[in-house]
Amino acid sequence: MRETIQVLIVEDDFRIAEINRQFVNQVDGFTVLEVVKTGEEALILLRNKAKLPHLILLDVYIPDTEGLGLFWQLRKEFTEIDVIMVTAAKEVTTIAETLRGGIFDYIVKPADFIRFEQTLKRFSNQHVLLNSREELEQDEIDWLTGLQTSQKIETVAIGKLPKGIDQITLDKIKDVIQATDNSGVTAMDAGKRVGVSRSTARRYLEYLVSIKEAEAQLKYGDIGRPERKYIPWTK
Repeated sequence: MRETIQVLIVEDDFRIAEINRQFVNQVDGFTVLEVVKTGEEALILLRNKAKLPHLILLDVYIPDTEGLGLFWQLRKEFTEIDVIMVTAAKEVTTIAETLRGGIFDYIVKPADFIRFEQTLKRFSNQHVLLNSREELEQDEIDWLTGLQTSQKIETVAIGKLPKGIDQITLDKIKDVIQATDNSGVTAMDAGKRVGVSRSTARRYLEYLVSIKEAEAQLKYGDIGRPERKYIPWTK
């Protein structure tokens, strides 16, 4: 079960703060921890919290803060908390400065729910990935930096399987591969052991190859065409 992502909203306009609160609470897996109006309130709350929020929604224009002072104070004291700017500020210098400061996203007011939901879901997927691994492969890093998409990562982060792949059969195919050690198994053999057709077994086996949980090797016999065998991922 996914961890609920706690969000702190820093917004001095109570109407916008309420809209943002409703937006956050409409997205599965997110909840608003607190809404504060000033930089002082935000810092007092964070400095006295036993458990910090995962994410802060931050406006640039905060009454008791000059410029991006609060933003940089948050980055200095609470580096483990991610920040999404939700603000009317559209100046290039401001946007560039927050990007250099490591914001997760920048949303210009008035924000619509679809745009809001997109960034929160992306944050959730990243949060799951970073908290489920000790090391990342290059394609996973590329996904985090926005260079490419990855079926493997989406499966881990989003928790959804591609069309035509169900979890029960997938687990059975995984068990068959693991039981062979490094001797490998063909699609026909895997299908017989699981009780599915050769073509179905091949679909599952190739899916496991695509997400780097299996390797495919060609085994050459004395006669006939080479066999494609699948072994546990070892690279």
